[in-house]
Amino acid sequence: MTAGDKRALVITASTRASAGIWPDRSGPVLVDGLASLVSRVDGPVVVADGEPVAAALRAGVESGYDLIVTTGGTGLTPTDRTPEVTAALLSRQIPGIPEALRAAGLAKGVPTAMLSRGLAGIARDTLIINLPGSPGGVRDALSVLTAVIPHALEQIHGGDHAREVTPPATTLEP
Repeated sequence: MTAGDKRALVITASTRASAGIWPDRSGPVLVDGLASLVSRVDGPVVVADGEPVAAALRAGVESGYDLIVTTGGTGLTPTDRTPEVTAALLSRQIPGIPEALRAAGLAKGVPTAMLSRGLAGIARDTLIINLPGSPGGVRDALSVLTAVIPHALEQIHGGDHAREVTPPATTLEP
């Protein structure tokens, strides 16, 4: 699998945006940011918090997306359930991704970054990453993820680590 044939799905978790109360502002930022990393980005699919997010994630995994990135639903309000519904689908978690995202936010002087409960992991052959629901949080996350997503997708699909080939050492006998 090459970088050019990977597909991504963006899911926005927002009860108010899904009801038309306000526009989805973070999903389009995410779609634009992922466009340079994969050949096709679908979405954003805008759904209400909770079970609708779970249904959209399941549908994306069933459809064989290589990457699903959610925005929203990672905070502390009672309806923020994206990490819980994501965890139920994951066979393997990748804790370093959300750790790096929170650390980057804190380094930029955003103290609320530590409140994001987003997860990352693998469901079947799909990499799923939860991001915060703000355009700024999405942009900050993309600056971290751009360097790692291509490698992660290659690894999930059986790729090996790139290695330098060093010729074997030779010894001269007297």
